[in-house]
Amino acid sequence: MDESLSHTDKAHISSDSGKRRGGALGGLTLAAGGWISNLIVFLIKDEFNINSIDAAQIANVVNGSFSFFPIIGAIIADSFFGSFSVISISSCISLLGIVLLVLTATLNSLKPQPCATGSKLCQPTSAVQHAPQGSPFVGLGRVIVASVRKTSLQLSTERKDYHYGHDGVTNNVAAATLSKSFRFLNRAAQKIKGDVKSDGSIAKPWSLCTTQQVEDFKTVIRIFPLWSTALFLATPIAIQSSMSVLQALTMDRHIGPHFKLPSSSVIVIVLFSTSIFLTLIDRFLCPMWQKFTGQSPSPLQRVGVGHVLTILSMAVSAVMESKRLKIVQEHHLQDQPGTNVPMSIFWLFPQLVLVGIGEAFHFPGQVALYYQEFPMSLRSTSTAMISLIIGIAYYVSTGVVNMVQRVTGWLPNNLNNGKLDKVYWMLAVLGVINFGYYLVCAKLYKYQNVMGANGSPDPDS
Repeated sequence: MDESLSHTDKAHISSDSGKRRGGALGGLTLAAGGWISNLIVFLIKDEFNINSIDAAQIANVVNGSFSFFPIIGAIIADSFFGSFSVISISSCISLLGIVLLVLTATLNSLKPQPCATGSKLCQPTSAVQHAPQGSPFVGLGRVIVASVRKTSLQLSTERKDYHYGHDGVTNNVAAATLSKSFRFLNRAAQKIKGDVKSDGSIAKPWSLCTTQQVEDFKTVIRIFPLWSTALFLATPIAIQSSMSVLQALTMDRHIGPHFKLPSSSVIVIVLFSTSIFLTLIDRFLCPMWQKFTGQSPSPLQRVGVGHVLTILSMAVSAVMESKRLKIVQEHHLQDQPGTNVPMSIFWLFPQLVLVGIGEAFHFPGQVALYYQEFPMSLRSTSTAMISLIIGIAYYVSTGVVNMVQRVTGWLPNNLNNGKLDKVYWMLAVLGVINFGYYLVCAKLYKYQNVMGANGSPDPDS
């Protein structure tokens, strides 16, 4: 860029190019959201002849992968190439995936034969057709190995006995002073003969780590219990997401005499409610809280509210499904899986609105917590922790649904003959237990980097 340009001109140019890139990424995100929300219907209705619960399971795995890979991108960004290069490459890969999906939907050789008219016997998908799939973490692994190798080494109290990196600086981050918590890990940074070369660099990477790497690993250990509560919070949401689409397929989706709402679009209600309440929380609720208490709500408080709303959403889901099954029995539709239940799809909206409001509380709260508490060397990774949680939650949800299918008779392929309401009650109870676990973890957790609203240290903390 021309050095004669003023800082203001450079800022405008950067802003304009950023907006163009943001628009392109937004388009890819909308495209991905469109196909992934319709995947269950695509698999069930007329393309792959897959049973309803199996389709929901496949969609959960795809959702899990969709959310899991950003953590890999974050690790690569932290370790090697930086954020912009990773975003650019990932966008190209996303576009390629959408192109492949279009080919899958278009080419008959990639789809099974359609079902015969009026027949329940369909040719299943073949194996070929099934086929619609130097990091900071290496440093964390080195801490474990090095500390185990030096188990017999007596811990030194002398600062000079520990490795702080070249001139006390590691990866552009000032070297950390070793804390007293998890002191057994400090051995990983304690120097012995042969660990360091004459130029000050590490001679045996799996025998010696920097103090920064040791403290980074301690941070991950401290925050892991809270992270695990988020995983068990997201799993019921993943199950509810796929089951809501299956419920919608059995309900009256007409809006007026000429329009029929696509069943997969009910999930959009979650996005709408999340978007609306993000604004309300940021502009009204947080300022009101700060006015009455003198401080902004902490990330842990926001996450706690999200827990409560998610539990409430599961309870509402159970009540709504009980009502739907009652109507099924009244009209003797238990053995008629293709018949719509005379119950409006709008009955699903309250549970989806509640879970959306909950997400508006707990997802931003978790992002703030991880970004605030993670070390500088893992900042990109910290912002991707939510994607990791969601990804794993979708995988776990498939295991939960499989277990429920094997142990109980609550989830047959015909939901009209099932007990989905009991599944929702089970999720609500598990949510209450997880919330209790969260309260214990939050009570015991001590903030490592308490920051004010403007990003500076909070004098009131």
